[in-house]
Amino acid sequence: MRNPMDLSGRTIVVTGASSGIGRETAVVLAELGARLVLAGRRREELDRTASLLEPRDHRVEPFDLAALDAIPGWLKTVADRAGPLDDLVHSAGVHFTLPLRATGTPQYQDLMRVNVDAAFFLAKGFRQKGVRRAGSGSGIVFLSSVMGLIGQAGISAYSASKGALVSMAKSLALELARESIRVNCVAPGVVRTRMAEHAEQVLTSDQYAAIEALHPLGIGTPRDAALAVAFLLAETGRWITGTTLVVDGGYTAQ
Repeated sequence: MRNPMDLSGRTIVVTGASSGIGRETAVVLAELGARLVLAGRRREELDRTASLLEPRDHRVEPFDLAALDAIPGWLKTVADRAGPLDDLVHSAGVHFTLPLRATGTPQYQDLMRVNVDAAFFLAKGFRQKGVRRAGSGSGIVFLSSVMGLIGQAGISAYSASKGALVSMAKSLALELARESIRVNCVAPGVVRTRMAEHAEQVLTSDQYAAIEALHPLGIGTPRDAALAVAFLLAETGRWITGTTLVVDGGYTAQ
């Protein structure tokens, strides 16, 4: 039987591919047959990701997404080197836990620039003529978070950025549908990334146990989120656009 999640022949850009969910997303997409363009700031970590992929003509394309005006031109260059692109995953992100009174303008702006502004300009660059494969359906997936759907003290800026992705995806989905581009979000709960490991180290055992208790199915893994991304990009997501797929072990069911 043909696998409806087969991604053979598709070229997919993944930002934030140097670690965490971005790295695992690249691994899963390659397992399903895709050819990857790995983007991030750290060349050595991107090379590490590339070494984990099913052998194929993958590309490593280091880039700093804080350079917003350069994003469309960078995608044009990527397409010139790698050939037409089929899909885009924006997994790169900034996170910090700070109360409102302690959050300064530089921190806030840096977070928004990568989490939200870069997503907007990636979508703008992706739809350019000569970047996306002509005559084929494409998918854009933004990595949001359950914190963009609910509230939590100390992460107002982060929550705002992830909520903005949810709203942006809805509007972009309507605008780009005529171009056969679907736009969706995946909103994970807490998953075992380097960021979560750091939180486990700085929290008391009782505090971390309380976080675990909020996830009826337990803390997730990067692969849980990556499989959701793959589902939205593959034929399985052909009739899905403008939505947010929550992958949180039951966190938001309570």
